[in-house]
Amino acid sequence: MIGALAPIMAVVLVAYLIIGLAMPVLPLYVHQQLGLSTFMVGIAAGVQFAAALLSRFWAGTYADTRGAKRAMVVGLSMGAASGLLYLLSLRVAHTPSTSILVLLIGRVFLGGAESFVITGALSHGLALGGPRNAGKVIAWVGTALWAAYGAGAPVGTLLYDRFGFVSTALATTALPLVALLVVAPLRSLPPSARERPSIRRVLGAVAVPGLGMALTAVGFGAISTFASLLFAERGWDAAWVAFTVLSATFILGRVVFGHLPDRVGGARIALVCALIEAAGLALIWLAPTAAVVFVGAAVTGVGYSLVYPGFGLEAVSLAPPEAKGLAMGAFTAFLDLSLGIASPALGLIAGRAGLGSVFLVSSVVTLGAVPVARRLQRGPAHAAHPMRPSPS
Repeated sequence: MIGALAPIMAVVLVAYLIIGLAMPVLPLYVHQQLGLSTFMVGIAAGVQFAAALLSRFWAGTYADTRGAKRAMVVGLSMGAASGLLYLLSLRVAHTPSTSILVLLIGRVFLGGAESFVITGALSHGLALGGPRNAGKVIAWVGTALWAAYGAGAPVGTLLYDRFGFVSTALATTALPLVALLVVAPLRSLPPSARERPSIRRVLGAVAVPGLGMALTAVGFGAISTFASLLFAERGWDAAWVAFTVLSATFILGRVVFGHLPDRVGGARIALVCALIEAAGLALIWLAPTAAVVFVGAAVTGVGYSLVYPGFGLEAVSLAPPEAKGLAMGAFTAFLDLSLGIASPALGLIAGRAGLGSVFLVSSVVTLGAVPVARRLQRGPAHAAHPMRPSPS
């Protein structure tokens, strides 16, 4: 299974690596080199995620009706185009208003690239693995995504310090073109749908597991956005360790336990993992020292590692068989929406009740995924298939 998924994971790795490369350096380019405001920094960062959210359904429908491989090709081509627009932005950097406009268009292309690549990769992987391995496919593809995020930030910072934003632009252009060489030999699988699937029907099918996943994503958003501020407020050093521990335990959980959703059921695993994640967030809230925060981040990472494949398996099971790509696109849109809403909402809470309260609230919100998982366990899919034994 892993051998068959390896090319797909490589493509996902590249797509999210070019996103990760720009994350730490985009604010420096916009604010320091172009001399624009922090508001424009926020716009430049956020437009990519908005574009990804808005293109999820388009990407899913495209993968179902035109083929998953073709969706990955379109996504990688859009990624390379975003790099070319980055380069054009640099060429007109002497006119900041023009440069930022070109850069924003490039960020829109990058958001679309992310949607098409991840949706095409998941659709292709699900077709290869079959229904009995759906959870494993989602877990392994997601592992490549997180590995790329983890590597992108330090590599992007190193390149920027040595060569400037041009290195980010060149990497964003070149890496997708290399990944196209990996996609080219893949066997084209027939589209799963001859007609355009109903978005309303698919959205209704994945809404409950999507809600569960969205609730658990709040905890990840809390650590990634507010952990460094918590450390600064309390005079602790090495906030980066919390992020590293979170990512490492997340990947470890996927690698070691990624087979469990297929074996014992997605909703059951999601329920247990939501409880673990909530416990980790509560530990951060109560932490008297930085070391306890690190432990809380580790527990949170283990818990969060399998909520996406757990709820994702339920989404795939509930969706129409001919609309798996659209189902995964719609399901992932809940994650985009959650992170987009949670960060500013938690920021308001931090301003009124202190930074520590962010992690208490996140723990309580994460616990909201438990009744969602219980409802899925009592649903018709589980009545018909109470266990999903793995053939392995």
